[in-house]
Amino acid sequence: MTGNDLGKLLLRVLVGGLMLLHGLHKVVAGPAEIVAIVSHYGWPASFAYGVYLGEVVGPIMMILGIYARIGGILVFLDMVIGVLLTRGGAVWALNAHGGWVIELEAFYGLGGLAVSLMGAGAYKLGKGHWLN
Repeated sequence: MTGNDLGKLLLRVLVGGLMLLHGLHKVVAGPAEIVAIVSHYGWPASFAYGVYLGEVVGPIMMILGIYARIGGILVFLDMVIGVLLTRGGAVWALNAHGGWVIELEAFYGLGGLAVSLMGAGAYKLGKGHWLN
């Protein structure tokens, strides 16, 4: 048990916990907004339900350290698809305060990618599997 393991735990709980709040909002509010977005681009409305994988299932996997690498990939893919559908060509723009317009999406997505690359560390519920 090292500082690296504590760092991995902190990353998992921070990124997963904050992303889970967005997912829980979508559980309560329903998927109508996401259905409208995917339908606008001609995708089947059923694709909207994938947001629950990236914003509920993936974060829970990350937080608990159960198949955390897969959970991180789900979060990463959710953010990539979300940016493509909602930001279009404005990906490299800055906002009125000088911040990157997709900084929040980048935080979640790249945080999920980092978890998928590093794994859960020693502090996890999933034991002994390389996908943790």
